[in-house]
Amino acid sequence: MGRHRIRAGGTSVDVLELGAAVQRLHVRDGGGIRRNVVLGHATLDDYRASVAYFGSIIGRYANRIAGARLRLDGHEFPLAANERGSTLHGGPQGFHLRTWTLVDRADDRITLELVSPDGDGGFPGELTVQVTYAVSPGQVRIDLTAHTDAPTVVNLTNHTYVNLEGEDSLTVDRHLLQVAADRYLPTGVGGIPTGALTAVDGTPFDLREPALVGERRRAEHPQMLAAAGLDHTFVIPGSGLREHARLVAPRTGLALTIHSDQPGVQVYTGNHLRPHPLGTSGRPYGPAAGIALETQHFPDSPNHPHFPSTVLRPGETFASTTTWEFEALG
Repeated sequence: MGRHRIRAGGTSVDVLELGAAVQRLHVRDGGGIRRNVVLGHATLDDYRASVAYFGSIIGRYANRIAGARLRLDGHEFPLAANERGSTLHGGPQGFHLRTWTLVDRADDRITLELVSPDGDGGFPGELTVQVTYAVSPGQVRIDLTAHTDAPTVVNLTNHTYVNLEGEDSLTVDRHLLQVAADRYLPTGVGGIPTGALTAVDGTPFDLREPALVGERRRAEHPQMLAAAGLDHTFVIPGSGLREHARLVAPRTGLALTIHSDQPGVQVYTGNHLRPHPLGTSGRPYGPAAGIALETQHFPDSPNHPHFPSTVLRPGETFASTTTWEFEALG
């Protein structure tokens, strides 16, 4: 089925050529038990039928572009719409549904490539994207690069849902979440950012100290109620590789710390996960079966000039690095 396993020590990752998706990720918890800690499906047909983007590389543009229209250098490009008149995760035929080409593989790493033609989903320019997954004991590193032959916009991320109690535990409500952000992006109709960068102080979005996922996603806050939980971008200050988020499962004694060089992280508590197709364990998922911590640029950046730019031009390289560091707690 176009699946490759990379490993180092007790850490292993199953990567699919479809969507360059992380299907399974096994690590040892605080009791020494190897657990699969990511959500996924058992078959390629299930991935094609799913709307959850489990573990996939998202492109050309992760998250949303309002009105499914891109304005760039005085030109307007109509994009393929797939969510309430907007473009979500690259449109209805995004990178998550493409078969990527194997470029290189070793025991502990793999590189896959996708060439997206000019006009793909309405986006200008031929875009060549590579992703490299590399594992070391307790760590997964994701490196993404992209080049274009014409001006375009790019926002790439990995859309893995994590559950540190195990893929089959079906809830992350007992997890403790911490996000290194003092601002977040409130959203309006259709999950489109309003353009504001709002302080988290005094709101359920203040995650600078660990907080229970279940309590925060059910908070009586207009933003949380509108999204049925967390589905927001947090603004990570600073530059370079730095901590974005930390997740802890006290029940299994396992922690995950995420570092990235991206300006934001989209926190999504799986508010609309569906019971079918079934998960890799054969069990149905539901809301909060996993949490996605998607390091990326801001949604709808092309329509908000004060957001960090996502424009990529010929001769330039889009590059991002994200690391997942797992720790067994004593």
